[in-house]
Amino acid sequence: MLHRHTALRRIWSGLAVAVVTAAALGLVGPVAAAAPAIQPPGDLAPLTPGVLMLSPAEDGTATACTAGFVFSGAGATYLGYAAHCATPGASMGLSGCAEPTLPIGNPVLIERNDGTRSTGRLAYSSWVTMQERGETEPSLCFFNDFALVEVDPADRDAVDPSIPVLGGPTALDTDGTVPGEPVYSYQPNNDGPAVKEGVSLGTGEDGLTHRVDTDPSGMPGDSGSGYVDGDGAAFGILSTQFLDGRNTNGVTDLASALSYANRFGDVEQVALVPGRAQFTPPDGAEGFRLARGAP
Repeated sequence: MLHRHTALRRIWSGLAVAVVTAAALGLVGPVAAAAPAIQPPGDLAPLTPGVLMLSPAEDGTATACTAGFVFSGAGATYLGYAAHCATPGASMGLSGCAEPTLPIGNPVLIERNDGTRSTGRLAYSSWVTMQERGETEPSLCFFNDFALVEVDPADRDAVDPSIPVLGGPTALDTDGTVPGEPVYSYQPNNDGPAVKEGVSLGTGEDGLTHRVDTDPSGMPGDSGSGYVDGDGAAFGILSTQFLDGRNTNGVTDLASALSYANRFGDVEQVALVPGRAQFTPPDGAEGFRLARGAP
């Protein structure tokens, strides 16, 4: 049975907080909305994967998510996150072909690692593009969840594409994930460990999505976070959460989402920017795999 996601929004410290109360598509719902920012550890560049992204709407609320990776194209620098992060009002359903979205050009506030704030602009949203094209393919409508925020040209020198703590990404993953494969994500905007580690439960929907099991799972505020495999290759962007007792997550396949953006979006051949720091994964994924009984 297909259950639609509902959300409760309230104002907290000037941000809109969404609480998942129902699930959809096999007990699944978007992972979005605000959470208090936790200052990342170490001496980081001002703008890196993991910074908090605030998408304000006309009603004075803002949806808070997390930057996944850095991208570039035609002289512009972008931070990537989930398209459902750029939505107005209380509606937070699952179909990007039907849900309301913020317009291209909408400002996005970026909480920098040094505590200051930058303003970017929404440059691409898969949801906006699919609606403009009249997309009806269900797998795309539900799983193509990706957006790009252009960094102000004055802030480009403040950007470091390296994932804090982990290093990388080493490259763009183009062959998906298999059950039991180690996965990692940097998600500093909630209480708990900033690095989430676990395993893939496999790739589905014609390669458009992955299901991952990490400890802890991605929670509200973590949407848009990037995932890398055991080699540090970037394979996905956090999109949804399954209410399955383990709160496993649905992750949009990055290679597919980027291909769609480059084919149909109003951006010019955007590509992932590899990290400058060497990828150094934690050593706990194998123990996690055995403890969870993953393949």
